[in-house]
Amino acid sequence: MEGSNQQCMILRVLVLILSCNILIAFSAATDTKRFYFNVEWKQVTRLCHTKSLLTVNGKYPGPTIAVYEGDHVEVKVTNRITKNTTIHWHGIRQYRTAWADGPAYITQCPIKGGHTYTYKFSVADQRGTLLWHAHFSWQRASVHGAFIIYPRLPYPFSPKIEAEIPIIFGEWWNADVDAVEGEMMYGGGPNFSDAYTINGLPGPLYPCSAKDTFIRAVEPGKTYLLRIINAALNHELFFAVANHSLKVVEIDAAYTKPFSIRAIMIAPGQTTNVLLRTNRGPDPSGMFPMAAAPYLTSVFPFDNSTTLGFLKYKGPNSSGRSIEPSVVVPNLPKMTDTTFATKFSDKLKSLATPQYPCRVPKAIDRRVITTISLNLQDCPPNRTCKGYAGKRFFASMNNQSFVRPLMSILERHYKNLTASKMLTSTFPERPPKAFNFTGVNPLTKNMNTEFGRKLLVVPFGTNLEIVLQDTSFLSPENHPIHVHGHNFFIMGRGFGNYDANVDLAGYNLVDPPERNTVAVPVGGWAAIRLKADNPGAWFIHCHLEEHTTWGLAMVFIVPNGPGPSQCLLPPPDDLPLC
Repeated sequence: MEGSNQQCMILRVLVLILSCNILIAFSAATDTKRFYFNVEWKQVTRLCHTKSLLTVNGKYPGPTIAVYEGDHVEVKVTNRITKNTTIHWHGIRQYRTAWADGPAYITQCPIKGGHTYTYKFSVADQRGTLLWHAHFSWQRASVHGAFIIYPRLPYPFSPKIEAEIPIIFGEWWNADVDAVEGEMMYGGGPNFSDAYTINGLPGPLYPCSAKDTFIRAVEPGKTYLLRIINAALNHELFFAVANHSLKVVEIDAAYTKPFSIRAIMIAPGQTTNVLLRTNRGPDPSGMFPMAAAPYLTSVFPFDNSTTLGFLKYKGPNSSGRSIEPSVVVPNLPKMTDTTFATKFSDKLKSLATPQYPCRVPKAIDRRVITTISLNLQDCPPNRTCKGYAGKRFFASMNNQSFVRPLMSILERHYKNLTASKMLTSTFPERPPKAFNFTGVNPLTKNMNTEFGRKLLVVPFGTNLEIVLQDTSFLSPENHPIHVHGHNFFIMGRGFGNYDANVDLAGYNLVDPPERNTVAVPVGGWAAIRLKADNPGAWFIHCHLEEHTTWGLAMVFIVPNGPGPSQCLLPPPDDLPLC
């Protein structure tokens, strides 16, 4: 790795004079958008409860970042609290700028209290709706916001859009979120949230919340673009608007073949753009509720509630009467409707046009098969553990439970320190033991996980396939797995155990959906493909925060490529220190 870095440094010096004019011309043809984030506490009241909430610029959710495709972005983050923090730009590819990716101890040390760090990156060849959020501890609960990349070309769908409506789902805890996370130190599961929110507002089904309801005025006969983001910590959600259909046109900032459906399923970290046509007839109130409720695939306790917002039609027939808290949304699936969630996912296809081609790798160089499991660990002597049967809950990939180091993995990689005892490039590429992954008794069968930071090293340019296999340990769940630094294509999904001899024949090699977060089916598998062409250290983890805390994560390394434009850029001068 050291030789590769030295080679890239020499090549950069050799091309410096030739590239200067190109860089100047490129800068003149694009814009640099600058933003300023202050991470700070603010008193916020929800559900009759006032608490100090961690915010950016005093906003909950945080400010929207809006740029154009091709822009350079600089976000100066000032940490005004005593605790550490980082910000992750979820879904931004960060080509050669892994230092700006954000996950604590993976690509950077945290920003300490009273310190600043300026994230610098570009949004080349990306367009659509993404999100940003804190990537330290459970700060994402309130530190999150929309990241919108406007295209340079017209949208590849019609009709004309009247307006855009960002819709960000979240979760509200009356308790301090740090205390909720701290409960897991004793091996148990965290308390579930007290409410779901739409744009930070819970809606009339919760105590004291009739005034804390998101209401958007719309005109009849128009088309609106809903930019839907799931920033919730621990729950996948169904979303629907009463008596309206939704036309899906984009997922995770990648255009899709449009299709209409009564509701969507969206996992934490995922985004979905839909078109909504305000084509309903006169209504006495002119109010149409929109709702988000959990998609339940776990036996663990959960927040069994629904958040409501409203579309309010303008016009003479709208009485604007008060909101009825007992209102229901008939379009919304039942919480356990896996059949609907599966059909929805199966409808998602890449646009795959000459203008927006589907660059799926047709052949692969390497296949990694990894289980994603919940685990029980024996309680240490002389300790009390609050997990099932007096044990401790953990989670793992291929029975490896990830433990974050005290120095960022990217720095160790850049400085050729990955051979240290703390980090090894030996992540297992197959499950350590073959068994009926989805057919074992969830409470009597278990594998004690191993703890560490084993890395998967993938040569630059590798066409990589990762098969994510759910297991029945404790509870088979629908796990949303997020890959940093790369988009990927979902080649296939299914229930039961993955079998290459059978399942390869069902892969979609023509127009598979392109995403950065995949919802692995409950008790099933998902196969994803990507080209490992972005040098750096990249986090792969479950976007259910409780599972990441338990260790359902791993890191893969992509060394520098052979050309000067395929090398990781040097670390910025203001990179935080551990």
